[in-house]
Amino acid sequence: MRMKMAFTFGAQRFILLAIAASFLVVGEARTIVVGGSEGWRFGFNYTDWALKTSPFYLNDKLVFKYAPPSDTSVAPNVYLLPNLLSYLACNFSSAKLLANETQGSGEGFEYLLNRWRPAYFASTAEDGSHCREGQMKFFAIPWWHPN
Repeated sequence: MRMKMAFTFGAQRFILLAIAASFLVVGEARTIVVGGSEGWRFGFNYTDWALKTSPFYLNDKLVFKYAPPSDTSVAPNVYLLPNLLSYLACNFSSAKLLANETQGSGEGFEYLLNRWRPAYFASTAEDGSHCREGQMKFFAIPWWHPN
């Protein structure tokens, strides 16, 4: 009886380990331009875009492309907000600047989704009004690849 229980316990551990390992399989990472052909700009709903583009996976690259500032336009930037409350309130006090107003030109700025946690993005353009109006913010929750 003991031998059977030991085998069963060992088999259960093996099965659990195999299941856990299957979640760690990394599929092919994607490069995703934030906003698609629209890029990162005011007047586009990135929350809707993120919902339509998801799911995001671990090791996907998000590329933020935007025009640099000019005499007639304000350029956005890219911040990573620390949590959901900061994201909802557009509170940038503990946010990390990822890309300034000029880093989105050309090939754009890349951000690698390499941690399994939500990533909250927003712009402080126009003293944060672009974020507060709900236009220049979104979040991505990267998942493990299913295959």
